[in-house]
Parts: sequence; structure tokens; C-alpha cells
Amino acid sequence: MVGAATTSLPERARAGRNYDYRYVWLRDQCYAGQAVAAAGPHPLLDDAVRFVAARLHQDGPRTSPAYTATGGRIPDQSGLGLPGYPGGYDRVGNWVNRQFQLDVFGEALLLLAAAHRYGRLDADGWRAAEIAADTIATRRHEPDAGIWELDDRIWTHSRLICAAGLRSLAQAASAGHSRHWTALADSLLAEAAATSTHPSGRWQRSPDDPGLDAALLLPPLRGALPAHHPRTLRTLRAYTRELTDDHYAYRFRHDERPLHEAEGAFLLCGYVMALAEHQQGDQEEALRWFERNRAACGPPGLYAEEYDVGQRQLRGNLPQAFVHALMLETATRLSDAPLPPPNSRGG
Repeated sequence: MVGAATTSLPERARAGRNYDYRYVWLRDQCYAGQAVAAAGPHPLLDDAVRFVAARLHQDGPRTSPAYTATGGRIPDQSGLGLPGYPGGYDRVGNWVNRQFQLDVFGEALLLLAAAHRYGRLDADGWRAAEIAADTIATRRHEPDAGIWELDDRIWTHSRLICAAGLRSLAQAASAGHSRHWTALADSLLAEAAATSTHPSGRWQRSPDDPGLDAALLLPPLRGALPAHHPRTLRTLRAYTRELTDDHYAYRFRHDERPLHEAEGAFLLCGYVMALAEHQQGDQEEALRWFERNRAACGPPGLYAEEYDVGQRQLRGNLPQAFVHALMLETATRLSDAPLPPPNSRGG
């Protein structure tokens, strides 16, 4: 189980950005399961599948982004009136319990597909996949909070990662499901291309937000579109140019302040950059990204969500499950034979 024992560090002292993270995020479960699957079949993969599938069966299209460790509802956010550490707040509960995050359903499909590749997806798992795919079909046009749990929009990443999940499991599904899920993935991709392609040819965050976002690097890694597709390459190069510094990566630009003043470097994004460069066949650059972000841990070797590159301090919740998951996956994939350059691959 991941995400059930995290605590919150002050992300910014006196800024009010401290939250209760002591819960199980489904996205983290999916990332952890995929990371384990990258190294081979393991009981941790089965645990992740079991928890995610149970939540899909339990709540269907109203599946929450996070739960208690026993699968219960997270309490509403409130304060206890207790003194805390400097800059901290005594918040319990989390408002994520009221959010809809479409990308969770795509991540669930990717996790279930990983389990199937090792022959570890049973009838319960396939039914969970049907629930996730049906939810994508019925709720795809609704604004959602997205991977970063922000305001509700038609986030491009959410649609693309759902397309990746549908494509991934469609390859192993029955003929009827395969046709339906492939068509749905094609439709999601076509709609995103029509509404969220920046004039420069890269992806943009949403139809009404032309900005860049680290999350947009994930869908090509998961098979939503090819590694050498023009939008994949243009998004990667624009993101590298505008949202990274000294091999530290940031989610998106909050305002005109320097990147490191708005928030800490997001370690998840650093590992995603390593995977993206590995996918492009640049093993040397991938290793640079991996080593830079690997070193941004605390004395016990645990990673927080963010890293303040100026003060060399951890920020956010500790330990952060999805950072550890991506670190494991990146280490595993970089230890494999390097991928050939994109122009030597078909598709």
C-alpha cells in the first residue's frame, strides 16, 4: 500500500500550502504497480491491482482519486486548533474527496494492462477495466481536476493518458471491447489534437490554457502516440527549454517569477524527463536527469514531492509515493538496453 503513511512538510512557510496526505491515492497505486511491473511480476503489483480494482467495483464512475487505507471515504478538510511546527498547519482530511480526476481511470487501465502482460489479471480485474473504460466514455467531456488536483478544466493530459490506457488494454481485450476501446482512444486523441495543439505544434495544457506542463510528457511514454510524433518531440523540447533548469524540472509556470521561487522542483517531473530522453534514445542525457534527481533525497534516502534547489531542502509530503515509484521505474528502464533513436523505429 502506498501513500497511506505520508506527512506534510511546509511547502512554503506561512503560505497555507500544507495538506493532510495520509491516504491512498489511486494514481500513486497505479504508478507503483507499473514501476514494479517494469522489473517483473511481484506481489506488490497484485496488491496495487487488487486495491484499484476494488475501488472501481465499489464506486464505479464516482471513483474518488484517493481513499483511506481500508478503502473508505477521506474525511472533509478541517482544522484541529493545535500548535504545529513553524510554518505548518494542523489540517486533517483532504478536499480531494470531492474531486473528479479523469486521468485516474486511464492510469487504472495502464495498471491492469501491466498485470495482464504477466498473466495476473483475473475476471474481477477485467470487469474493473470495463468500469474504467465506460467511465471514460461517459465522463470524457466533463472538466476534471487533473493530475495536479487544480481547478476543473478539460486538461489535455487527462484525455491523452486515458487514450494510452485504452490502447494498452485493447490489445488484449475481446474483439468487441478491442474495437470499442481503440475507437474511443482514437476519438480522445483526435479531439485533443483539434482543441489543444499549440500554434507552435506542441501540446498545450488545455483548450483555454496555452501553457506547457510536465504531465504532457507522460502520454507518449505510455503509448498514447509515438515517441517520434511531431507533437511529442516539440512538447519535449519546449518543456526542456522553458520549464527546466540545471536538470531540475518544474510542473508548469505559475507566474512570471523565476521557476524556483514559485515552487520547488518537482522530482516526479525530473524522472519523467529521464524516461522521455531514454525513449528518444539519448541514454547519456537520461542518466544525467536520473542522477540529478536521485540525489535530491533526505538522509534516510526518502523523497518528498518537491525539492527547494536554493535552500537544498525537501518540500511537500514525505515520503511521496509517486516519486519513489518513478525513481524505481526509471532505474529499471535505464538499466535495460538503450532504445534506438526515434527515426529508426516504425509507426
